[in-house]
Amino acid sequence: MTVETNNIRAQISASAFSVQSVLALLVLLLATACSQPKEAALPSGTKVLALGDSLTAAHGVAPGEAWPALLAAQTGWVVINGGVSGDTTAGALERLPALLEEHSPALVLVTLGGNDMLRRLPQGQTVANLDHILALIKARGAKAVLLATPKPSIAGAVFNNLSPAEFYRQVAKNHHVPLIEDAMADVLSDPQLKGDQLHPNAAGHALLSKKIFEALGKTGYAK
Repeated sequence: MTVETNNIRAQISASAFSVQSVLALLVLLLATACSQPKEAALPSGTKVLALGDSLTAAHGVAPGEAWPALLAAQTGWVVINGGVSGDTTAGALERLPALLEEHSPALVLVTLGGNDMLRRLPQGQTVANLDHILALIKARGAKAVLLATPKPSIAGAVFNNLSPAEFYRQVAKNHHVPLIEDAMADVLSDPQLKGDQLHPNAAGHALLSKKIFEALGKTGYAK
C-alpha cells in the first residue's frame, strides 16, 4: 500500500467525519427548535375574547352554534363573542379598548381582514391595523392568537380551494404570536360547510371550533 493511497483514505475519512459532524449539529438544532416551551394552559373559567367579523359572529346560525360558543364548551373558558358582521380591522381596532376594559381577557383570538380584502382596502392599512391590535392586546397584558382569513379568489371559489392571505404570516412573525393559518380556508373551501358563499354553516362552525381547539392545543393554551 502506497503512501499516496494512505493519504487519500485519510482525506476520505476526514470528509466523512466532517459530514457526520454537520448532520449531528443539524439534528441538535432541530431538536432544540422543536423543544421550545409551550404556553401555559388556560384553566377553566379563563376569559377569552374572540375579536372578529361575521366569520366570528353567529351569522346565519344560532348563537350557540358559532365557533366561539363551541370552543367555550370544549375548553370551559368564558369565550366572549366579539364578532361584528361587516367589521373591518379599523372598526375592530376602534372598539377593542372598550372590550379589553370590560372583559380583561387573558387571551384574544383575532380573526379579521376579510372585509378589508373584500372592500379592496390597501393591504398596508390592514397590516398596520392588525399591528396596532396585537400591540394593544400585549400592552394590556393579554396573549393573542391570529387566525388567517382566505383571500378573495374567483378560481379558489370555483374550484373550492381557498388559501389564506400571505400577509398574516408576516404579521404573526413580527409580533411573535401563534398563527392558525389554514382552519378558516379549509372550512370555507367545502361547499357542504357553508351557508352561503362567504360564511360557514353550523357544521362549518363545528369543524372550525375543532380545528381552532387543536391548534390551541399545540401552542399549549388548550388541553
